[in-house]
Amino acid sequence: ESVRCQAMATARQVLCLCAFLSLPHARAEPIRYSVAEESESGSVVANVAEDAGLAPAQLSARRARLLSEDGRQHFRLDPGTGRLVVAERLDREELCGQSATCTLPFELLLASPVQFFRVEVTVEDINDHAPVFPEERVILKILETSNVGSRFPLEGAQDPDVGSNSIQTYSITPDNEYFSVAFRSRSDSDLYIELVLEKPLDREEQAEVDFSLIAIDGGSPPRSGTTQIHIVILDVNDNAPVFMKDRYIAQILENAPEGSVVLKVVATDEDAGDNGDISYQFSQAGGQSYSAFEIDPMSGEIKLKKLLDFEAAEKHELKVRAMDGGGLSAICKVLVEVVDVNDNAPEVIVSSFSSPIPENALPGTVIAVFTVRDRDSGANGKISCALEDQLSFSLRPAYKNYFELVTVSALDREEKARYILTVTAADAGSPPLTTTQTFTVDISDVNDNAPVFNQTSYTMYVHENNVPTVLVGTISALDADVGPNAKVTYSLVPAHRTEQPPCSCISVNSENGDVFVLRPLDYEQVRQIEVLVSASDSGSPPLSANVTVRLVVVDENDNAPLVLYPSQESSLPSSELVPISAEAGYLITKVVAVDADSGQNSWLSYHLLRATDPGLFVVSAQSGEVRLRRSVTERDAVKQKLVVLVRDNGQPPLSATAALSALLLSDFSDVRLPHNSLATEDEGGSLTMYLIISLVFVSLLFLVSTAAFVILKVCKRKELKDEHVLYGASNLQSSLADANATGTLPHAYCYEISLTTGSGNSEFKFLKPILPSLPPQQCATGGGTNNDHDFSCGPLTMENMAPDSHGLVSAEQFN
Repeated sequence: ESVRCQAMATARQVLCLCAFLSLPHARAEPIRYSVAEESESGSVVANVAEDAGLAPAQLSARRARLLSEDGRQHFRLDPGTGRLVVAERLDREELCGQSATCTLPFELLLASPVQFFRVEVTVEDINDHAPVFPEERVILKILETSNVGSRFPLEGAQDPDVGSNSIQTYSITPDNEYFSVAFRSRSDSDLYIELVLEKPLDREEQAEVDFSLIAIDGGSPPRSGTTQIHIVILDVNDNAPVFMKDRYIAQILENAPEGSVVLKVVATDEDAGDNGDISYQFSQAGGQSYSAFEIDPMSGEIKLKKLLDFEAAEKHELKVRAMDGGGLSAICKVLVEVVDVNDNAPEVIVSSFSSPIPENALPGTVIAVFTVRDRDSGANGKISCALEDQLSFSLRPAYKNYFELVTVSALDREEKARYILTVTAADAGSPPLTTTQTFTVDISDVNDNAPVFNQTSYTMYVHENNVPTVLVGTISALDADVGPNAKVTYSLVPAHRTEQPPCSCISVNSENGDVFVLRPLDYEQVRQIEVLVSASDSGSPPLSANVTVRLVVVDENDNAPLVLYPSQESSLPSSELVPISAEAGYLITKVVAVDADSGQNSWLSYHLLRATDPGLFVVSAQSGEVRLRRSVTERDAVKQKLVVLVRDNGQPPLSATAALSALLLSDFSDVRLPHNSLATEDEGGSLTMYLIISLVFVSLLFLVSTAAFVILKVCKRKELKDEHVLYGASNLQSSLADANATGTLPHAYCYEISLTTGSGNSEFKFLKPILPSLPPQQCATGGGTNNDHDFSCGPLTMENMAPDSHGLVSAEQFN
């Protein structure tokens, strides 16, 4: 047993040394320590951190741990000091049996980065066991005919200690004259004890001999064990049993059932009778190996008493004694080798595992470190590992039976947030046995995705004159990340860094993206606003995206129509001249109005609201043209007042009014006077008085004029008796003078307007020019003796005096 354990320990040390020499992450030579067995828990072995060249702080930072092949933790590491201390009481005999050396190998594993240190602790033997004989009393039967020098084998004492602490000598007490003790070693290192006959026996003189056999070890102080030897002197039986072999070797499968025959030992005895009858028995029935076997005392067949386990013990050594009826015996050794079968599945032991890992982890990042082992031997103990998912992860051998689970490609949490990896360990047995280990690797998020708006641009509408802080719409952006990296906040930003801050009339809720208009807007001032909205996440550094938000102001009917013509600013309404001869449909004037609104709010319609004679006029609803509904008659009043309603198409509609007047004049078909020279109907009497005074004054001027001119004027006055009223001569002259200032006619023309003293309807008639080549100064002074005459002069342009489609010159052309 001790030889087998020693061989296994030596082989294990050689394999570990070879593996560490080929491992780049491991120390080439192991760190070796020694400790006495039976050391109490907590005893300090050494400072392994100092010997490994590590600071104590690195042990905690790099998650240092101790790993052993059998999984037992005989030692523990103090991370604060780096000391290696005993974790449990060490019993060398329990750990290594009878091996000459007892070495406990294990690894010091460091993470970030992965690094291994091989450590070997030799357990030094102490003399903690005394020699023990298999039996407290041994009875030997010796023939009285035995020759001096005959040797009688005895079962030696057992001492679990090794080296100098093992059994060193045997002695007999009290001393006797018949026997002495001798011990020697065979080639297989077994220690044999023999009693040597020093003096011939005489049963008749002494039938029994008793003494004590003492085994003494070499410890300090030495320990000893004692057994009582009782020798019975027999009559002549001069042949002891003899085995056919001194050493029997048998092989049996570890899964052999109970009762299976292992082998049969055979011994012979040349004696006859009872002295030749041989019985078999185990010479040391108290050992652990003996509990698994039984021997037939008559046939010598050794059978299984219970199932074997190759992993528990690969070999069993038995000693069989053959004893004849005369008390002579012989001992042989039986070596039973257990043949391994594939009855143990591989084991996966995880040493280190990291989860979650960031999605930006570089290829080659170590996720897990694990070791595999199989208690079987040979091909049954050869293990291969495979990973099902080879796309993003792979297995990488570290050293010996250690493997690393590493990434081989870039990870993307948005594509896959969790990986369930299955590692399969299979041995090479037939059939092979497998073990699976599942690693659930979660991928943690990094801020690698900017927010994305659900639209490329946004168009929102708000009615003008809105209430402050009105909600007009919502923008939304999503971030594929999670947690703080996916929390989106909104803000207004300038389109370019050099631009002014964005419009202060628009605000965006930073949390939900609601867009508000902070103050009322006027469609007539601003019809559209474009702002740039930024959506930023809360990552580090934050990522953002921009989108254009277009705010369209919707027009409301908040502007009434504005009348441009006729102008409503003067205190007197506009007057239009209409000849009495005008027919139905005659265009009097056109009301021009505009509306600052747009769309249907700016569609204007014109309606006749009031008129002196509503049946005389008609207003075009679309164009605003004022025309005669029927022909003018003598019964119609000369002064006609009209009020035109201009109304838009909004809801509710807004309107404005245009006041104007029309003067019905007889024979007035060429031109008409400007409206600002006409008086209202209420002022008719005063105007006639002013005209009479003016005519008297002019008449006085004519009396002092040349006689020829006065006679000419008198003739003309007679011809024009009972004609029309002279009206606004001085204003006509000023208007014609203004026309000459911008006109194209090179000469001044004089026009005669005559007024009868009894006229009451203020009608005008333009007569033919009198002095077409007379200078303007001469026309302006006038002449004649008749005070009913007056002349007005002024240059007229053809452009300004061009008649319209009805042959009427508008008042604007005079102005």
